[in-house]
Amino acid sequence: METVHADLLVIGFGKGGKTLAAAMGRQGRRVVMVEQSDQMYGGTCINIGCVPTKALIHRASARPRDADPRAWYEESVAWTASLTTLLRGKNFAMLDSLDSVTVITGTAAFLDEKRVAVTAGADRLEITADTIVVNTGAEPVVPDVPGLRDSKHLVTGTELIAGPDLPRRTAVIGGGYQGIEFAAMLARYGAEVTVLEKGERILPREDADVAAAAEEILRAEGVRFVTGARVIEVTDDEDKAFVRYEVDGVTATAEADAVLAAAGRRPRTGELNLAAAGVRTTATGAIEVDEHLRTSRPHIFAIGDVNGGPQFTYISLDDYRIVADQLTGAGKRSTADRAAVPYVLFMTPPLARVGLTEDEARAAGRPVRVAAKPIAAIAAMPRARIVGDTRGLMKFVIDAETDAVLGAALLSVDSQELINTVALAIRAGVTATELRDAIWTHPSSTEAFNEVLATIVR
Repeated sequence: METVHADLLVIGFGKGGKTLAAAMGRQGRRVVMVEQSDQMYGGTCINIGCVPTKALIHRASARPRDADPRAWYEESVAWTASLTTLLRGKNFAMLDSLDSVTVITGTAAFLDEKRVAVTAGADRLEITADTIVVNTGAEPVVPDVPGLRDSKHLVTGTELIAGPDLPRRTAVIGGGYQGIEFAAMLARYGAEVTVLEKGERILPREDADVAAAAEEILRAEGVRFVTGARVIEVTDDEDKAFVRYEVDGVTATAEADAVLAAAGRRPRTGELNLAAAGVRTTATGAIEVDEHLRTSRPHIFAIGDVNGGPQFTYISLDDYRIVADQLTGAGKRSTADRAAVPYVLFMTPPLARVGLTEDEARAAGRPVRVAAKPIAAIAAMPRARIVGDTRGLMKFVIDAETDAVLGAALLSVDSQELINTVALAIRAGVTATELRDAIWTHPSSTEAFNEVLATIVR
């Protein structure tokens, strides 16, 4: 078996790993990047995550009125595949063009804390490295429901976005962020969608009024919600699945052409043989790391979804910054530096949030004022009317004593961009009054802050 030595070995071509590999390669370090599949160069985001899902969501809203929904969906899947192929090639070239970086396609497994074996068919390569970074991401979770894993109609998000056929009827198991995003997208393409959520309401991490506003929008687009639903069993016949569930002791059945398991994603570590390296994992299967992303072996780091942190591409990028600072900088940057990290659920219009919810702020004992207003009632937001979508609301949670912005939920046109302004304001200590009285461009969505923050509802 051939042996190669590297200054840095990165396992997994995700955002943080590829950025670190490129940065170290440009400094002349000997870098080896190992990726299990040539269809995953560039990582989850561009291949099976953010880019393809958001592209499909965008094209759902852009469907011409006279376009057949199923034909438009097939065309959209093909267009999205072309986009991901383009980006995958660019990501591979970003590393392959660096003389000191070698990209190897194969499955990596630790032999000990310094040695990793990479297998591709009958070929086997041993790599030793001074520093090893694990960046293997996460994989879909399929709930332990009788018959679900054996159903030929079961799909995960990864499989759904790759198939050219629009399911006529889809049962979504899970009313969290992933389930709602896919439900919204499929409904806009014309599919019949039923969301089965075991909790009392969808989006349980959001305030009840925000979740209710999102649900109202989706119901109007044809999405059916069943809350308090315990899925009992999934069975198949020739052309459909039967999803049996129970609500308050009463059983019912949803028929579906596709059953989407939307129960989240778990860190992908199964093939790594971490025990051989003495790398500890948490109870949830994530690689255990400290605030500098070092594992139980100081020369081994874990970045991105695999370390159990927030599963966002931009968190993986920040993980890169932390590790790079450890390897070539002052070594001071850490996960403790993160504040006001925003996120977006890309329904239409998007739901974006940052900071504390009202419930969280009150539970923490903070003195709270809430400023909120439906988008349709905001006179100072003509952009919503210009683009023809006045659905949703804006909600700010404010410290009643200091006027600090504690958090915000924006369910509106352009919220995926607006939330970054709010996040920056929180990190910079900009008060609610300063945000309210700022000068914004017109007509824009940002100028809604002038009106909403002047409206204290409780």
